Amino acid sequence: MIQKHLICPQRLRRIPDRFSWVDHRLVRDRHIESCSHAAAALYLFLITVADQQGLSYYSDPSVMTRLCMDGSTLEAARQNLIRIGLIAYDSPLYQVLSLEPFASADQAPRIARNMEPLDQPVHIGQIFRRIMGESS
Repeated sequence: MIQKHLICPQRLRRIPDRFSWVDHRLVRDRHIESCSHAAAALYLFLITVADQQGLSYYSDPSVMTRLCMDGSTLEAARQNLIRIGLIAYDSPLYQVLSLEPFASADQAPRIARNMEPLDQPVHIGQIFRRIMGESS
């Protein structure tokens, strides 16, 4: 059995007081505009299946079957959501994150802050500096 743990405890998801499980700030604060169609579908799936802490651990094959996605589409959707700060992911565990604005960049999830654009090359030195905990 998979042991669940919060990936990003400072962004624990709380169900909004409004009538909907989908936080209206997703649209109002324009997060949805940064999502591809596949990322929006994955986000909807995750907020639907997540527990009260925003955690779920559906396997990639299960998600791909339910959303009619192939592996590369799922990976791109997941990276899209991580990059814009809507989810954290520590395979196989997903955490849907709070939509609270960050007080500073230091509070942003490490996994989202350090993401490089997927279409940009990264120098191998940058990778090693990150592994060693140095700033780039």
